[in-house]
Amino acid sequence: IRGAGTWKSERVIASRQGPHLRLADGGAGIINFCANNYLGLSSHPEVIRAAVEALEKFGAGLSSVRFICGTQSIHKDLEEKIARFHQREDAILYASCFDANAGIFEALLTPEDAVLSDELNHASIIDGIRLCKANKYRYKHMDMQDLEAKLKEAQKHRLRLVATDGAFSMDGDIAPLREICQLAQKYDALVFIDECHATGFLGPNGRGTDELLGVMDKVTIINSTLGKALGGAAGGYTTGPKPLIDLLRQRSRPYLFSNSLPPAVVGCASKALDLLMESNAIAQSMAAKTQRFRSKMTTAGFTISGKDHPICPVMLGDARLASVMAEDMLNRGIYVIGFSYPVVPKGKARIRVQISAVHSDEDIDRCVEAFTEVGRKHGALP
Repeated sequence: IRGAGTWKSERVIASRQGPHLRLADGGAGIINFCANNYLGLSSHPEVIRAAVEALEKFGAGLSSVRFICGTQSIHKDLEEKIARFHQREDAILYASCFDANAGIFEALLTPEDAVLSDELNHASIIDGIRLCKANKYRYKHMDMQDLEAKLKEAQKHRLRLVATDGAFSMDGDIAPLREICQLAQKYDALVFIDECHATGFLGPNGRGTDELLGVMDKVTIINSTLGKALGGAAGGYTTGPKPLIDLLRQRSRPYLFSNSLPPAVVGCASKALDLLMESNAIAQSMAAKTQRFRSKMTTAGFTISGKDHPICPVMLGDARLASVMAEDMLNRGIYVIGFSYPVVPKGKARIRVQISAVHSDEDIDRCVEAFTEVGRKHGALP
């Protein structure tokens, strides 16, 4: 792994998560451009206060799974709030969205059914699909002709489920949900979306890609996370029709066999949702900052994957180049990470930059300047 230049090291942070960090090895004044802290709520004073209050009132943890003696009133309140936020009937909490994705396909689909998955879906979706006994179809990334061909082929099965990321975490592109939902309606299929990189900031009110693209009433199931825009702590959930949620409480293995979410985590996420439902100002603050970075980097000569998403992959191709450039960026006070195989396909190494609502224009401009210097030094720019 080291020889291939794909060894992944962990940088140790000695401060709170936020736009500016202090590293454990003494690095101070580092500008952070690689967290999923899209709305800056990980260190928001009201979110932290809510966590402390929940910790003091409900304790450190439940020492149990939900159906034995691990359900508190705050868990039910948060599930109701999630369902209301997404305008769905019900919701169920998990320890992570990885667990939510691991728990849904096996519980929902039988050997008589079919699941159709985008080839670039997140690893957790892929793993969840592997666990189920349904017939599996993989369609080319966001290719609606290929999806339609696979849907035609899958008509022989009892139930068809199209599964896709709403926003793809490595490429910053957004699934064509309008077209997917049209095909699903035509071929009598259900639609599942993973909204981990959309919940909280995509759409007029931050409800995600289905709101952004006007198909909230056509997407059947949403899985998402509490560990990114919604407070940044941990946890995931499924929201959708009540009969589905009832089934998951009975049959979803990660739910049945994992400890309940800690009260402090529940408190964080609940307050984050309160802030979003009170005002869409935080969610809307992302667009201008995302556009500023993408525009300036493109002008500088870089290729930025995706479109209009705060995930801004700087495409470099070579794994070693991505790794070396990321280290040089850190030397200039910019914290970014190079991504290479197996996280992304071979030959498509990149540095994934993530814009946050709490980045200033000065932070963004400094990041672009550092990229330009480092890119010229290593031959990524002329």
